[in-house]
Amino acid sequence: MNKETPTTSTSTSTSTSTSTSATPPARVLTRHADAETCADPSSAMTLLADSDGTAGGVTSYRSTFAEGAAGAPAHFHTRATELFFVISGALQVLVDEEVTVLEEGDFLAVPPHTPHAFAAAPGREADVLFVFTPGMGRFDYLRLLGRVMRGEADPKEIAESSERFDNHYVDSPVWRAALERSA
Repeated sequence: MNKETPTTSTSTSTSTSTSTSATPPARVLTRHADAETCADPSSAMTLLADSDGTAGGVTSYRSTFAEGAAGAPAHFHTRATELFFVISGALQVLVDEEVTVLEEGDFLAVPPHTPHAFAAAPGREADVLFVFTPGMGRFDYLRLLGRVMRGEADPKEIAESSERFDNHYVDSPVWRAALERSA
């Protein structure tokens, strides 16, 4: 895994479209060796492409979760669809009121306003590609999350940033029960 770097990420953006929109889509290439990695005690996130480098098209990162890693509590986004692709391992997910396990090769698209949560499946690790479309400035959120998980920032900062990062937390008795069964 790459060393954690607080602020650097290398990507190459080149316009490749003749679209009539004001800002054409951008081509993005992020080399693994150059990607910024944010880590906390149970996961590592490799930052691949954020909205500012994709003309707002996508945000993407790869997360590896250790066995028992918490992932994200129940939340929803108002402006983007969140896509999940399990590269290896297994990811337990909540979508609305249904809990299921995504296995290697499984794909999930969660539309805006849909409560969802995720964690490494019980007894499993997970390697997952996340994509948000349209893109959302998420990298600062992931950096903040890492600082909170390492005890370097106050968890209140996450709640205070919900509008900025379009991360709206909700209570989910179904998800709490699933996590309790997994413990």
